[in-house]
Amino acid sequence: MKLASVRLIAANPEEMVAFYEMILGRRAEWLAPVFAEIVGPGATLSIGAVQTVALWKEGSGEAGANRTAYLEFEVEDIDAEFERLRDRVELVHDLKTMPWGNRTFQFRDPEGNPVSLYMPETEAARKRFAAR
Repeated sequence: MKLASVRLIAANPEEMVAFYEMILGRRAEWLAPVFAEIVGPGATLSIGAVQTVALWKEGSGEAGANRTAYLEFEVEDIDAEFERLRDRVELVHDLKTMPWGNRTFQFRDPEGNPVSLYMPETEAARKRFAAR
């Protein structure tokens, strides 16, 4: 089994798609007026309008209500990404190294979902990611 995608439900899908296109430097493909995908090398980020929730079960998802999931993207140069984005996103925290060895910063998307960009900084972290 592999993780294929993460789907976000958005009150304003156009704004969310534009935000993630800016963050990821990739264009989204709109597969329907209420659904878009940004395909990356590891998985796909899907963005669906609130109306898509009813396709599963009415009330089973809510835009802007995430309190437990964080989106994390591994980057080649965390310092360059921080400089590129620091004035374009709502920062949660500046650059710092986490106890598990990743250098990271965090911000929120337009719906309030926490997003982290990171790169392995310590030798142990680099070894861990090289083995994947």
